[in-house]
Amino acid sequence: MKALNLYFSATGNTEKIAKQIDRTLGEQGVLVDSVKVSKDGMEPDILAYDLVLAGSGVYTWLPGKPMIALFDKLREKYVREGDILPASPRRQGKRAVVYCTYGGAHTGVKEAVPAVKFLAQLFDHLGFEVIDEWYFVGEYNGKLRPMSLKGRLGNIEGRPSEADLREVSEKVVGIMRV
Repeated sequence: MKALNLYFSATGNTEKIAKQIDRTLGEQGVLVDSVKVSKDGMEPDILAYDLVLAGSGVYTWLPGKPMIALFDKLREKYVREGDILPASPRRQGKRAVVYCTYGGAHTGVKEAVPAVKFLAQLFDHLGFEVIDEWYFVGEYNGKLRPMSLKGRLGNIEGRPSEADLREVSEKVVGIMRV
C-alpha cells in the first residue's frame, strides 16, 4: 500500500498530528509520503496513492488558505483531465481520511466540521471512499493564546496532548484493519 499524508499547519498543531500519522503508518509497514502544503504551488498526484490522508488547522470554519488553494488547483486539474466524472463512480482500492485540528473557542467541534467536509469533497468527487473524518483539539498560539482558556472546550493548553497522539495512533491502526 502506498499512502500520502497531505497537510497544512500554520501553528504546529496539525503537524504534530501528521507526524504521528506518519510514524504509525510506518510501524504498520505502509510506505507514506508526507507533504506539508505551502504556497510553493506543488501539486501531488493524489490518484497515484491507495490511501490519502489530508489535514489542516481550522481557520474561520475552513482549512488554511494554502490547502484551499491546492485543492482548488487539484480540482481544476482533475476536471480538465477527465478524472472527475458525473455521479463520481468509485475507484477500486482508493481510500481517504480527512482530519483537522481546531480550537473551537466559540461553538466547539461545530466550527471544525465545515473544514473537514470541504477536504472530503475532492476525494469523494474523485471516487475515493472517504473512510473517516478525524477532529483533534489544538491550542491557540501567538496573540490568540488567551483563547485557549476560554470557550466551550475549557482549557485546551498543551493540545494536542500525548493522549491525543495516542488516539491518532489508535485511529490509524483502526483504518489499517478495514
